[in-house]
Amino acid sequence: MASFNKVILIGNMTADPELKQTTGGISVCSFSIAVNRRFGRSEQGQQTVDFINIVTWRQNAEFVSRYFKKGNPILVCGQLQTRNWTDNQGQKRYVTEVVADEVTFVTSANQNGAAPTTEGAAYTPNAYGTPSYTNAETGGFEEITNDADLPF
Repeated sequence: MASFNKVILIGNMTADPELKQTTGGISVCSFSIAVNRRFGRSEQGQQTVDFINIVTWRQNAEFVSRYFKKGNPILVCGQLQTRNWTDNQGQKRYVTEVVADEVTFVTSANQNGAAPTTEGAAYTPNAYGTPSYTNAETGGFEEITNDADLPF
């Protein structure tokens, strides 16, 4: 039986991200985001919100800790994971979290309070313009005018 585990979320950071290092020197960042339910409303008419724990590793961990803070919107892609452990009092603990393998801005870097960047700012595709063609160079291709000349 096939299985599939992919989570895509957009939400707001509920607190500043927490960056730590493993004993092996690998960066790990933990944070949570608030995600509004699409159709959920409380009895008072307020939007229902889910708070989702996120963990990300290595370069993504450093990226999140450097450019995001409480209140910033963030897009997270990853996998849902459940783990358990026994705490110091002998109680069995469980947590369900998203292990993020992709994180990115939802708004521009300047709105996130991050350092300004020009990446991607100069290119705006002209999706609805008239395509232009040039016959100056064929790039080594031979023009075939008759379907009978096609090799297949």
